[in-house]
Amino acid sequence: QVQLVESGGGLVQAGGSLRLSCAASGSIIFSINSMGWYRQAPGKQRELVARITPGGITNYADFVKGRFTISRDNGKNAVYLQINSLKPEDTAVYYCNAESNHRNYWGQGTQVTVSS
Repeated sequence: QVQLVESGGGLVQAGGSLRLSCAASGSIIFSINSMGWYRQAPGKQRELVARITPGGITNYADFVKGRFTISRDNGKNAVYLQINSLKPEDTAVYYCNAESNHRNYWGQGTQVTVSS
């Protein structure tokens, strides 16, 4: 199994920055393939923000537009999301995701709220 714990969310003014962190643990963390971040705003479906492979290949959603940067520390079994130039529409619960042996694992989510 894989357990994911996110941190780093909070309340920030528009234009500000946040760095989200996700730490993975569990009995099969050695088999984690890609990791990523998703978000879900109230009344909306969960959507992909960014993903990263163990080798560092990244994939971003179109709305990121250079404001978000995903990174990964394989030694620490951690993935990070740097978010700059935050907008009110970025307000959502951000979830960490890890894929292992064709199964998806999710963290509990961390709230990001951007005030205008």
